[in-house]
Amino acid sequence: TMAMPAGVSPILLPLVLLLCWVAPSGQEPALAQLRLVGPRGPAGEGRLEVLYQGRWGTVCDDGFDFHVATVACRQLGYAAAVTWTHSATYGQGEGPIWLDNLRCGGSEGSLAECVHNGWGTSDCHHGEDAGVVCSGQRLPSARLQATTSGHLGEVPGLSLEEVRLKPILARAKLSMPVMEGAVEVKHNGRWRQLCDAGWTRNNSRVVCGMLGFPREKHVNTSFYRKLWNMKLKDPNSSLKTLSQKNSFWVHRVRCHGAEPHLAHCTTQVAPPAPRQHACPHGMHAIVSCLPGPAFQKGTGKGRTKTSPGKVLPVRLRAGTHAGEGRVEVLRHGQWGTVCDKQWDLATASVVCRQLGYGTAKQALVGAQMGQGLGPIHMSEVRCTGHERSLGECHFQDAEQSGCRHEADAAVRCHVPHMDFQSQVRLAGGRSPEEGVVEVLVPVQGQLQWGAVCGAQWGLNEAMVVCRQLGLGFASHALQETWYWAGSPDAARVVMSGVRCAGTELALQQCQRHGPVHCPSGGGRFSAGVTCTAHAPDLVMNAQLVQETAYLEDRPLGLLYCAHEERCLSRSADHMHWPYGHRRLLRFSSQIHNLGRADFRPRMGRHAWTWHQCHRHFHSIEVFTHYDLLTLNGSKVAEGHKASFCLEDTNCPEGLQRHFACANFGEQGVSVGCWDTYRHDIDCQWIDITDVPPGSYTFQVVVNPKHEVAESDFSNNVMRCQCKYDGQRIWMHGCHTSDAYGADVVSDLERRERLANNLV
Repeated sequence: TMAMPAGVSPILLPLVLLLCWVAPSGQEPALAQLRLVGPRGPAGEGRLEVLYQGRWGTVCDDGFDFHVATVACRQLGYAAAVTWTHSATYGQGEGPIWLDNLRCGGSEGSLAECVHNGWGTSDCHHGEDAGVVCSGQRLPSARLQATTSGHLGEVPGLSLEEVRLKPILARAKLSMPVMEGAVEVKHNGRWRQLCDAGWTRNNSRVVCGMLGFPREKHVNTSFYRKLWNMKLKDPNSSLKTLSQKNSFWVHRVRCHGAEPHLAHCTTQVAPPAPRQHACPHGMHAIVSCLPGPAFQKGTGKGRTKTSPGKVLPVRLRAGTHAGEGRVEVLRHGQWGTVCDKQWDLATASVVCRQLGYGTAKQALVGAQMGQGLGPIHMSEVRCTGHERSLGECHFQDAEQSGCRHEADAAVRCHVPHMDFQSQVRLAGGRSPEEGVVEVLVPVQGQLQWGAVCGAQWGLNEAMVVCRQLGLGFASHALQETWYWAGSPDAARVVMSGVRCAGTELALQQCQRHGPVHCPSGGGRFSAGVTCTAHAPDLVMNAQLVQETAYLEDRPLGLLYCAHEERCLSRSADHMHWPYGHRRLLRFSSQIHNLGRADFRPRMGRHAWTWHQCHRHFHSIEVFTHYDLLTLNGSKVAEGHKASFCLEDTNCPEGLQRHFACANFGEQGVSVGCWDTYRHDIDCQWIDITDVPPGSYTFQVVVNPKHEVAESDFSNNVMRCQCKYDGQRIWMHGCHTSDAYGADVVSDLERRERLANNLV
């Protein structure tokens, strides 16, 4: 028999019993074991799996963040987390998805102690499986005890959540980004002031790095001290009362200057002795930062001045947002990637600062920003964090390390907050990622929302809008927006003749008409965009072109089909068919998709064209231009515009082919795969019958009309140096347009011009 608890009515008793049954037991966290699973990669990285009720299951990436990764890595026995991955980077798991919408503070001893939807309660699929990358040696004890001390140095990256500068001077308040002010940090959900006692420039350097600035500068604190003292004496100010509370302060911070995050510095939130006042006789720490060239007033892009020495040029490729991408360095005149062995936040931060950003937010491994093509220049890069360039760090040549492009390193940098996002919006679309472009610009001295003229609007301009909104890349640029209704308060056209390079951070930084000139009048002829988080990136395999090029004298009797498809020069029209031959420069074409999304044709199946020569449908009518140019750039062979059937001819090990031309199949090029048109296929040539002997430039342009959006158009041109003696042809120095530094390209061209008296 059960005694009824006093004060509980018989009606409520079943509810109490039910609540007792549903509430998780205190022992539950201990039951959740973790493991890392994945197709490749070193220990310490993989898909995160949880053992619950005797079954292994996965964790959904919804709400997953660095705090969750930190708890997981420490539970697995590693020192810290490097980063986390989403969208089944390490392959899709099987079985239940045990955890969704995980929210951890960072000090938990197990993922099971974090807030979540409930075991097995999830609206995810296995394409959203999360993974983690952990750093440091695996510690001997399988489970680490979580530290609850307020000394942040003991709990790296957990207790200090955010940093901001509170502008004090009028000029600092008007500045965007905010570059000078009092440092405030968020500690356990509350904003606190940092005490200036013992404050150093190393501390300032770390703060500036977190805020997206490469350097700090000296600040005159005496003026700020006077302001502080005046406020303390002001009877209407609450500063005196607040500053006497320990909860107002972070007592002491000591940084070496190379830390990527303030939480990696030795920190005392409260004074060491009980009842001692935090920050006695001190004031808030003042920091002043120097922005990188792209974030300086009045400029949208710029170049960092570099001093001579071991400065190794570096760039980021295929990133969705400003300050992120695959890391590429220029060595021996050629751009190449960096292997992710020992890639960490300190090294990634050197790259970020060199490019004019702050410290690294994430050091990404496993080609998370797509795979490069060409050389891998560096491996096992080790930086202290104080270097001016990646070239000053210790590294090994990647040839000795056995690295492959599946291990290309990437980075996400801290970028200053510019508030560009609030100056543009999309209206009338079916989703937040599409719509009519509306901009906020000064009109007769007042800020006003308005439309952008659709005339001359293209993908470069659309790319800038999508980046400005934080939506990634443009998939479509629309000059007419018949199906989308703009906002009633933004019907007037306020911007026209917009011309962007595509690298600007905001549409307002692009060239445009002074007085607005839009004959079409806006309305349904306003500019529109569709944005996408990921985009493809097509690159021609230059080495294969060089290796496979040859001449063939092909009888006209075998060229009827090719002639009908306009694959021969016009002089072929006047020959006595089928007698005679055409001299063809033949080569194989292999086009890789190095991006993070499949390359799909713009047209639907109903618009594809049947090509009798190739016996299949072509989904893109002008996919490549083949040309032979003089060294001055004028065409000598007519070349032709080749149409393609797009398919996955081959994929790397572990990737499935999705697209095939046969049987009216789906067309495209999958991420990581390539489409090969062999040298022996009709039209895979340039007709050079009428070309005299000499030195030329052979050029192939992929996706020349930018019909399909890509993350990077700068690598769509491939060129080779070419020497023809009337009987034989030599092809050398084949490279994509962004593969070499400008000095190497100009040197190649200069030598060719000298050899042919074209100076």
